[in-house]
Amino acid sequence: MTTQPPALLIAGHGTRDEAGAEAFRDFVKELGRRHPELPVAGGFIELSPPPLGEAVTELVERGVRRFAAVPLMLVSAGHAKGDIPAALAREKERHPGVTYTYGRPLGPHPALLRVLERRLDEALGDTAREDVTVLLVGRGSTDPDANAEVCKAARLLWEGRGYAGVETAFVSLAAPDVPSGLDRVARLGARRVVVLPYFLFTGILPERVRRQTEEWAAAHPETEVRSADVIGPEPELLDLVMERYAEAVAGDLRMNCDSCVYRIALPGFEDKVGLPQQPHFHPDDDGHDHGHGHGHGHHHGGHTHSHAH
Repeated sequence: MTTQPPALLIAGHGTRDEAGAEAFRDFVKELGRRHPELPVAGGFIELSPPPLGEAVTELVERGVRRFAAVPLMLVSAGHAKGDIPAALAREKERHPGVTYTYGRPLGPHPALLRVLERRLDEALGDTAREDVTVLLVGRGSTDPDANAEVCKAARLLWEGRGYAGVETAFVSLAAPDVPSGLDRVARLGARRVVVLPYFLFTGILPERVRRQTEEWAAAHPETEVRSADVIGPEPELLDLVMERYAEAVAGDLRMNCDSCVYRIALPGFEDKVGLPQQPHFHPDDDGHDHGHGHGHGHHHGGHTHSHAH
């Protein structure tokens, strides 16, 4: 008798934007359609239904005893490092006999860089790449390692593709923000700029990026500014999730511990080392600034990164 492979659980961030939440739910359905051999379910940490716990319950009711959880997130910030493991630990207590492994976030992966390049081509039309500076805009985090991952994606996108430059900005919680990032590339001499949102799906934050870009462009007619689209449910993204699933099932996980704020005392973040992990509510998508400077209160429980529970 063949052993049933572990189910696939997709963990999303959550958004107050209904179109963004629906894009996630559609993506999970498409994964299930592509992989009929696997039970597939998905849920959110916060802000939109279904919650992650409901997705776990759905799998358990389908007879699942083992699953691999993949965070549908581009960078490993507090949600991937803290909230999802804490939520999964809670589900393990709720469903005795269930075991799981935990995969790593998606970016920066060559497949995603190819999609970002495509989004830039769509925005550029016939404009020569050597005339264009790209501003890659990430979500932004109080976790320095997560922000550094966005800078890494920007550098990898710049390498070998012929753009005049690729700079970074963030839409919340980290500097530079979008207007400051645009000011910066203009001071560097950029005459043509494409603002590229480093987001998987549409949502309140990517829309904020677009709106702030349009406002800046209106005030700076001497600079040509275009907005590119989010990554979206591309075949590369579907394949990458399955790659992360396969890694998690095989136990081949290479999380980045070297600059993790819960393990290493980074300047200004010394109080986070070894913090106990607690799931938390993070209402950043509703558009108000709620002073996140106190840190998230995430854990890294001894910080063993295998997450193979």
